[in-house]
Amino acid sequence: MRFRRLQWTAPEQLAAEISEWFADEGEPIDVSGIGREVEERGDDALVELTRRFDAPEADGIELEVTRGEARAALERVEPTVSEALGIAIANVSQVARAQLGGEQVVELPQGQKVTVGAAPMSSAGIYAPGGRASYPSSVIMGCITARVAGVERVVLVTPPGSDGRIDPVTLAAASLCDVDEIFAVGGAQAIFALARGTETIRPVDVIAGPGNAWVQAAKKAVCGEVAIDSLAGPSDLTVVFDRETNLNWVALDLCAQAEHGAESLLVAVAVNGGDLDGLRAEVERIAGIEASVKDCRLVLLEAPSGSEAIALANELAPEHLQLMDESSASLAVDVRTAGCVFTGRVAATAFGDYIAGSNHILPTDGTGKSFGPVSPATFRRSTARVSLTSGSADALAEPLNALAKAEGLPVHGLSAIARKEYEQNSNS
Repeated sequence: MRFRRLQWTAPEQLAAEISEWFADEGEPIDVSGIGREVEERGDDALVELTRRFDAPEADGIELEVTRGEARAALERVEPTVSEALGIAIANVSQVARAQLGGEQVVELPQGQKVTVGAAPMSSAGIYAPGGRASYPSSVIMGCITARVAGVERVVLVTPPGSDGRIDPVTLAAASLCDVDEIFAVGGAQAIFALARGTETIRPVDVIAGPGNAWVQAAKKAVCGEVAIDSLAGPSDLTVVFDRETNLNWVALDLCAQAEHGAESLLVAVAVNGGDLDGLRAEVERIAGIEASVKDCRLVLLEAPSGSEAIALANELAPEHLQLMDESSASLAVDVRTAGCVFTGRVAATAFGDYIAGSNHILPTDGTGKSFGPVSPATFRRSTARVSLTSGSADALAEPLNALAKAEGLPVHGLSAIARKEYEQNSNS
């Protein structure tokens, strides 16, 4: 673990300094070549890229995984694991259902009605990461939320292991989530396949799910061709703590996020006498014991108050924000940009990552200023239906005509005036 101790300055300046330290030191990722290969060669490109990046030891590459294989995997996993998957599915479903808004009819003064609501998209592609670990939890977060939103066709893509097969627990989660189509393909090539289609994979309307920098670059490239949820990955965590906070808990929470990879952005903010030196020692101890903890970078700094810590969090827009001290937790309502906020000493990010019911597909890399968590809204598009009475058409035609002339679009005005004149003639 690499550490940097910063002195408190203006939150905007601190956020810029932290972001600069965590910025990718390599060349910008260019996925256009992968996109062209998938578009031109379809399944052949997917098979070749999967063998190259994910499954070098596989005898043969089968892109599509049947639902029967997923059901068989469910029967093989440990009962404690299938029970945990069930709890996570139930909790995520309940929270997602609570986020569904019903149709509303707005009656306006001139007599017209505008009915607003949302309709589900027809198909959704869910990306569940692989590589360092398997992520059945991401299957749940994406697929169940899409189902609750009313999506008819839910497609899962996830990288296979080196043997060319998907992890059994991931397949078990897919079976419990009633996924329609499963494909053993990952990386940028999976995103291009979902967006543009191949011989085997039909394109979808929206793509959601966390992934590495290559996945995010591909999502950027296809945004506009399809809808995307956000730019979700690599993971990050900011923790605010004080002198009363259990340092072992803080260190465990930071090291847990470090398990996602060396790219993870970690920030610890002490308030009210929080012990930064003690925290650093505890993080070093845990990182020295647990092989899964990667060589991450951790920023340590002390804030003058909980409100100043919140100001920094709003500038950083962290994926996860833990407010483990009473002063900042009481100000949680002032957080505007974090992907998900955990308040109180026992509310660890790990609960949200797996089983609490909130969604762990969250905006990262500061994009929380523009995006929010995955929710049913990710998989639904807003709709509006307008109905006018003869009275509302009469009342609105002349003002509309004036605006249309001002914009240089006179036929818009004529379209409205024609309705007004028709109604007047009908009533004469």
